[in-house]
Amino acid sequence: MTDTPDPAAAPAPAPEIASLSFEAAMGELETIVRRLESGDVSLEESVALYERGHALRAHCEARLAAAQARIEQVGFGADGRPAGTTPFGES
Repeated sequence: MTDTPDPAAAPAPAPEIASLSFEAAMGELETIVRRLESGDVSLEESVALYERGHALRAHCEARLAAAQARIEQVGFGADGRPAGTTPFGES
């Protein structure tokens, strides 16, 4: 018996991480965590899953940071002061 995986049994390649939405990346990351926690994967597969999970986590963090920056941009006017601070009805 060899340690060479059977190409027919190998899962289809995962989509490129950069093209994943935040929700898709989080879903895949959760699946990876469950698989790693199960203990039913080989050492080599565990390392590969860990590497993919690390990349997915970084992608999710970058998506969150970009969303936070967009929210902050919407929340401040061109002068850098918080937008919408004038009481309703006042000009």
